[in-house]
Amino acid sequence: MEENKEWHAKWIWRMDYPWSTDPGVHELVLFRRSFQVGNPSGARLNVKVSADSRYRLYLNGESVSVGPCKGDSYTHYYETVELGGKLRKGENVLAAKVLHYAASQPHRMGISGPISIHRSNAGAFLLEGAVEEIGQIEQRLDTDERWLCHLEEGFAMLPSRLIPWLGGCESVDGSRMSHGWARQDYDDSLWRPAVVVCDTGDRFGELTPWQLSPRPIPELIEDARSFAAVSEACDELTAKSLSALLRSEQGGTLKLAPHTRFKVELDAGELSTGYLHVAIRGGKDSEVRLLAAECYEHPNSTPDRRIKGVRDRAADGKLIGETDSYRVAGVGGKELNEEVYEPFWFRTFRYIGLVIETKDEPLELTRILFRDTGYPLEISGEFECSDPNCNKLWDLSVNTLRRCMHETYEDCPYYEQLQYTMDTRLQMLFTYRLGADDRLARRTLYDFHSSALPSGMLQCRYPSEYRQVIPAFSLFWIDMLHDHYMHFGDIAVLRRYRHTIAGLLDWFERRLTIDGLVGPTPRAYWTYYDWVEQWPGGAPKAHEYGPVTLLSQMYSAALQQAAELFEATGWMDAASEATSLAERVNAALLRHCWHAERKMFADGPDVEDFSQHAQIWGIACGAVRGDAAADLIERTLRDPELAVVSLPMTYSLFRVLSELGMYERTSVLWERWKAFADMNLTTLPEMAHGNPRSDCHAWSALPLSEYPGGILGVQPGAPGYNVIRVAPQPLNLTWAKGKSATRHGPVTVAWHRKDGRFSLEGEGPVGIPVEITLPNGEVMRVAAGGQFRFECDEATWKVEGI
Repeated sequence: MEENKEWHAKWIWRMDYPWSTDPGVHELVLFRRSFQVGNPSGARLNVKVSADSRYRLYLNGESVSVGPCKGDSYTHYYETVELGGKLRKGENVLAAKVLHYAASQPHRMGISGPISIHRSNAGAFLLEGAVEEIGQIEQRLDTDERWLCHLEEGFAMLPSRLIPWLGGCESVDGSRMSHGWARQDYDDSLWRPAVVVCDTGDRFGELTPWQLSPRPIPELIEDARSFAAVSEACDELTAKSLSALLRSEQGGTLKLAPHTRFKVELDAGELSTGYLHVAIRGGKDSEVRLLAAECYEHPNSTPDRRIKGVRDRAADGKLIGETDSYRVAGVGGKELNEEVYEPFWFRTFRYIGLVIETKDEPLELTRILFRDTGYPLEISGEFECSDPNCNKLWDLSVNTLRRCMHETYEDCPYYEQLQYTMDTRLQMLFTYRLGADDRLARRTLYDFHSSALPSGMLQCRYPSEYRQVIPAFSLFWIDMLHDHYMHFGDIAVLRRYRHTIAGLLDWFERRLTIDGLVGPTPRAYWTYYDWVEQWPGGAPKAHEYGPVTLLSQMYSAALQQAAELFEATGWMDAASEATSLAERVNAALLRHCWHAERKMFADGPDVEDFSQHAQIWGIACGAVRGDAAADLIERTLRDPELAVVSLPMTYSLFRVLSELGMYERTSVLWERWKAFADMNLTTLPEMAHGNPRSDCHAWSALPLSEYPGGILGVQPGAPGYNVIRVAPQPLNLTWAKGKSATRHGPVTVAWHRKDGRFSLEGEGPVGIPVEITLPNGEVMRVAAGGQFRFECDEATWKVEGI
């Protein structure tokens, strides 16, 4: 991602080395640069901007950019923003708010800010750009000593037990903060000149802490939203006043008398990710607290022991979440029209608990809203069918994925906001189905490539200030590459990363035991495979005694995926070696892990523990094939004693059933998802058993892959969808219709069953061959794409349902 660019700007901060501040303190620093524009008509101002750790850039008080995009110590991103159309005649002001999170080393999770955001030991800000007016000398605005800066002494972050991965919540004293500082008329006469702390590079190749690269994804959306309703209020009058306040067109406000404690709970309508915004007049020294929560919980629920049921039961439920607090300065209605508080980072919530405690002055709440934020995914995928529960699950899945897409994919937006390989592999597939947008996917592939340790092992989450390794998760990165190749056919991507694939596979090969199985992994790593009710730590008990069957199976399957990718890029010898090694591992699995009496794979050699996982992956890796595989999976689904795969791991079960021509057996497997329909969720939770911590976990959004790919039957028939396959699986439905995105354009499919006939119609991108397999096994080809319509007699095929 190196860029060959000469920079004019220099990194600035409020001080230079040696630092006089505590390295464990978060610093919020403001920057300003005033400049004149004679004729804004036709004037241009293109700026490139970055910071350590995060910034929000303003022009004349208007927010124009947020960043930098999450990176790491090797790649520090910058944004490019065109501001020419926003310039005004006369004085203009560029202003930036930069938050430098405290140093993350040694291990300080919960104290040193979000662990998904890279930071060096010191803060820094960089902006490069020039005003260009017709007939005038360009006016350079590059960061240097001409910029002014100011430390916001009223800002602090408090440690968090509930969301330590995000580094805590805010505690802000408004009386020690600047107000209206981004506007042209602000008096910055007491601000200090910034200090140049670093150049962007030197001619001897000595690298700075910030190796700059252009942002690889589009800017996130920020859309102002009102809260949908008051879910709980202290009295009817308050609820009525607040309802008017929430409707901005009604112009309502809420006035609170001195020495009043006011509490209300607001409903966003659905689980959301957004920047909270509160506007106030008066109320000096009042305390404002904003609690963000995903749902209502049982009255006995605690942060350490969650008890969840119907998620919107406000009457007898309570909110659990972290709280941002703000002490009101009282400048609203005096120096400024309004005093505004916004937490710097976005929050995740369906409900907000607002508490205001006034002191000696009355307070007027003039506005409370949020700016919804997320990746700007343009959705073309659609699905609808005869089962209302399936339709609801589709909508829940779409919202879940959207809430887990920001500058990276995220496991969950409330607790961690981290990009894990297992989660992200599925999220990428879901994205392809909805919008065929692979920009976030491409940066993800690069992220995990960048996470590689010298040994060849990949980290299980990245970017992350704290290195974490789950060996089994690393293999999902190879799946990501294979999936991307099938959906987009980009050989250049495979060539870029094939050496990293080889290094990763070599790590596992070096750990093969004399029996040919992958041996125990280093104790410093987390032995985790799946959140399973019978596996409290995420791994079968077999890992305590020696090799785990599942890891060798996953390794074998990855070898075979890699062999296809190696062959596609011309590495024929590497492909042959990977295939041969996979065959040897499969043979070892049958020799040492197959339980003759149970006629299935045990969780490890010489153990009596069994799981669905070992059977599913034993088929997926090809150790068991054909009729034997079909018999094994049938017995697996009927055996009540086996450890059951989680929601995301069910994806592998679906793939096995599909490959065996048994996809109709998935009908009953959807019952775990359908149970969510009665809980009044607006997103899908982390797990189906127990009481899930997270109510929004995109690895659970399997309807986004299975409904278009299974029920509608749209699949790549060749890499890059250069052949489109349509093979609908009706299951127990009477009709279904929708669209599945491809890189060539959407594929539309609609089918219905009536009077013993199955009717299918649809349309594919013109010029792309479509291969259609009807439920009775007939194969039709539409060589030039476009519209198609076929029918068959239901008497010639059988569908097993619930």
